[in-house]
Amino acid sequence: MIGLFSYLVFFACVVLILGIVALGLNLQWGYTGLFNAGVVGFYAIGAYTHAILTAAPKPELIGNLGLPWIVGILGAMAASGLAAWVVGLATIRLRDDYLAIATFGIATVIQLVTLNWEALTGGGNGFSGIPRPLSGWLTTPFSFNLGYLALLAGIVVLVTLALDAMLAAPWGRALRAVREDEQAAVSLGKDATSFRLQAFVLGSMLMGLAGALYVGFIGFVSPFDFLPILTFQVWAMVIVGGSGNNRGALLGTLVVWGLWAASGIAVTKLVPPAYAAQGGAVQVILIGLLLVLSLLFRPGGLLGENSINSKPARD
Repeated sequence: MIGLFSYLVFFACVVLILGIVALGLNLQWGYTGLFNAGVVGFYAIGAYTHAILTAAPKPELIGNLGLPWIVGILGAMAASGLAAWVVGLATIRLRDDYLAIATFGIATVIQLVTLNWEALTGGGNGFSGIPRPLSGWLTTPFSFNLGYLALLAGIVVLVTLALDAMLAAPWGRALRAVREDEQAAVSLGKDATSFRLQAFVLGSMLMGLAGALYVGFIGFVSPFDFLPILTFQVWAMVIVGGSGNNRGALLGTLVVWGLWAASGIAVTKLVPPAYAAQGGAVQVILIGLLLVLSLLFRPGGLLGENSINSKPARD
């Protein structure tokens, strides 16, 4: 029973981390209409920046500055935001399909850099020894996971409330106006390119934050944690939950990751080891099936987009 509870705590931690990634994508796609197919790239930038800034120095690696955890978090968000700003300057004016291709290519480049720049990233072996916050007080794996879950829950609540406030403000209404009819927004004096770039950078900073929280939880980083399948999973989370709705993105994360984890356990138990690779494909098929069913029977997602009504003007 304790083993099951311990697993559920671990599962909830992963859901909350991926939920922050989904919130970032929801800001870009759900509220602004930006087709970012390179989600995993900004997630990886945040993870590696945090690892390089906070890990204990090693003679064989560049970086590893041993800085405090909070500095790693802020550095990860800044690095992801800076990367998004540079990428956005070159791509934000592209049409949706070209933007998707460009961001997917950039994410692939980032993954290859993490795999091959061994002096900085450790290459395919990754590197360990990344400090885990709270581990000095919470010495057992279970107590650490429970404490980290509370920390993640607090961060997710803060991020969600901040996004809700920003999206209910004129800035959020301008994003939706750009998404719905860019020419009309421009005719009303809105700088559509600037708003799109702001949403792209802010969403990518949230992805970087999630990457930093992930390596802070695991204590290890490897290029194989940042494969393109993660982008597909996060897109499925946003669509299934309901794009344009922050709580929908979080609910979609729970549903999709729950299906992924449950199917993984079933494959491990039921499929012979000789067919493990084929069995693993079942997980992808199930997520794809869930996505198709969602688009067919509930295209707005489980919760659907938030409807925001403007307050009537006073006489």
